[in-house]
Amino acid sequence: MVDWLNFFIEPLGYAFMLRGLMAALVVGIVCSMLGAYIVLRGMAFLGDALAHAILPGVAVGYLLGGSNPLWLTTGALAAGVITALGIGAISKSGVKEDTAIGVMFTGMFALGIALISTVRSYTVDLTHFLFGNVLGVATGDLWLTGIFGGLVILTILAFYKEFLVISFDPVLAKTLRLPAGFLTYLLLLLIAITIVLSLQTVGIALMAAMLVTPAATAYLLTRRLPAMMALAAAIGATSAVVGLYLSFYINIASGPAIVLTCTFFFLLAFIFSPYQGVIKRRLATGKQKHQ
Repeated sequence: MVDWLNFFIEPLGYAFMLRGLMAALVVGIVCSMLGAYIVLRGMAFLGDALAHAILPGVAVGYLLGGSNPLWLTTGALAAGVITALGIGAISKSGVKEDTAIGVMFTGMFALGIALISTVRSYTVDLTHFLFGNVLGVATGDLWLTGIFGGLVILTILAFYKEFLVISFDPVLAKTLRLPAGFLTYLLLLLIAITIVLSLQTVGIALMAAMLVTPAATAYLLTRRLPAMMALAAAIGATSAVVGLYLSFYINIASGPAIVLTCTFFFLLAFIFSPYQGVIKRRLATGKQKHQ
């Protein structure tokens, strides 16, 4: 018989697991709350693009400071901010937003690959930024994640109504004379900061999943934004915990384990959602045929 109490407690006896768990919880909650706006505004491609566009910042940080996490984080944040501002500036000039994202994304990603190719040992030192290494989170990293994650959540709450209006009704936003340009730049900046926070947890390659999947799952289960944000945060946090335990017990990489757990929850919602799940649609189709 499985000793469930020991099953849950044993991993917590390791300091690296505790730090990883706390970091993953913060990232899961922050990504999921911000992801609600990303899903509602159809900005999933932007999240993926920004995640890859910070690569040159990571490379420059490595060239200047080696494996020092402060240099790597600073470089990644600078690249994320530059990319976000660049996308905003290009799209404001009349170019469609998806085109602006494609231009900045490919350009910054190519620059990152070019810079990384000059570093002989990059395959060892930078791999965890591509695929995540939450169990390698240090105490300093945890403090940075907590502080910046808290700032992102406070900003989301402070501008909740404004983000709500520009996401659902841009015409009303103009009528109310809301600073739509500033709010869009702010949202881009929050996405960039959140991506940098999540680097060590799930990595660049899987970052878009944490921004989109929990929020997309919540979108299938509720029709109100506050409930969607709360549910997405709960799904993100639960996925972080379950993913870490899977990583510990079946010896798989932590980042992919967290993302796969998120995907599993999405598939459950996709099938069983009371609003637009597969079963619900099949039953509705069957009723129409019999009428």
